[in-house]
Amino acid sequence: MPPQSGAIVEKPQPGPGVRQLFTWEEIGLHSGKGNSKEDKWLVISKKVYDISHFHRLHPGGSRVISHYAGQDATDAFSAFHKEDLVRKYLHSLLIGELTPDQPSCEPTKNEMLTNDFHELLATVKKMGLLKSSYPFFLFMFLHAFMLDIAAWLTIWYFGKSWVPFLAAVGLFTIAQIQYGFLQHDLGHISIFEKPKWNRLAHFFVMGVLKGGPASQWNHMHNQHHAKPNCFRKDPDLNMHPLLFSLGKKLSVELGKKKKKYMPYQHQHKYFGLLAPLTFTIYVQVLIFRYTIQRKKWLELAFILIFNIRVYLMYVPLMGFKSLMGFYSLARFLESNWFLWVSQMNHIPMNIDYDQNLDWVSTQLTATCNVDQSWFNDWYTGHLNFQIEHHLFPTMPRHNYWKVAPLVKSLCAKHGIKYQCKSLFTAFVDILRSLKDSGEYWQDAYLHG
Repeated sequence: MPPQSGAIVEKPQPGPGVRQLFTWEEIGLHSGKGNSKEDKWLVISKKVYDISHFHRLHPGGSRVISHYAGQDATDAFSAFHKEDLVRKYLHSLLIGELTPDQPSCEPTKNEMLTNDFHELLATVKKMGLLKSSYPFFLFMFLHAFMLDIAAWLTIWYFGKSWVPFLAAVGLFTIAQIQYGFLQHDLGHISIFEKPKWNRLAHFFVMGVLKGGPASQWNHMHNQHHAKPNCFRKDPDLNMHPLLFSLGKKLSVELGKKKKKYMPYQHQHKYFGLLAPLTFTIYVQVLIFRYTIQRKKWLELAFILIFNIRVYLMYVPLMGFKSLMGFYSLARFLESNWFLWVSQMNHIPMNIDYDQNLDWVSTQLTATCNVDQSWFNDWYTGHLNFQIEHHLFPTMPRHNYWKVAPLVKSLCAKHGIKYQCKSLFTAFVDILRSLKDSGEYWQDAYLHG
């Protein structure tokens, strides 16, 4: 019987076992911002989950999952979680699903591109490109380990005069960089089939071989992959604005606010010295601050084992003061190497606040590739394939070149620019983009 004229019709409350239905607009109101700071929802495969309390317990870190509050996290969830087993833990967070008339994607996202990417992902799995080659990673570990030993043997056999000293520093630096690429693989659970094995190996390599906390790396790096080049969500942009002014939009905004922490118009000149020097000091301080504040005692113990290992290996051969010079120089060179390689794919690209784009667009606007060669692959730890790495973060790096043609075809179909450049051009573009951003800031600062 229809309601009488003037009667108030209340929205029926769902009974036990009946899921609530929501719209994208309603989901967006639960982003953890504004009036709903403690209220966080997200969507995975059209199902709605309340992560308001769970985000603090999230194994990948509270921030990375919070960055998708009020948004669709389907592709990010698939990219970060290798096992379907993880889905069972979502059941207790499920509060409803999207109404049947809602599109599968939010209005800001390209639905056709998203669907085509899902087909590509299915193809990637069928081709076995998410399976790793153990001999490849064994070789990568052994060659880094041999370089580590060679550094010590150089001092042991030739003494600590300048030539063997610098040669040993070079060998030690290369070993640390290659260990770094290996821990990066483990952190992305891309070596072993079982995530647990990757985490245990990551814990060891990062702690004993590199002297850092694996959990802190995961906490920071997962955010970078979830929202690359998104200010206030990508920790790699934390250098803005205290040291550098990054991207046109952020630089103009900073200039109009008349903020000047550094002479940004000269930032392309001081990047090569200040960035690695600051990074070296910052990382060494952050390592101990992080582990002590968060009570990561086992990781702190592994870090101490690393430092004791280096002390026992080198102090008997060169003394404590020489070791401090050896270690500081090696870390500075390592930071230089790491920063130029990690930033060549990102700083020259678009830097902005989160625009909530689809997964493919989010990654392609923030990343570019560097030409493939034997040297480039080794020198960058295969991060010259940054596009493929960001689209498929759990893919073993030795398979990037296999999926690259498929990604290029996807980009060509949807009119997305697939950028690939030489290694030299990539390095120059870092300085060029810093120079451009500095000029945007200066113009806004003086005339804005």
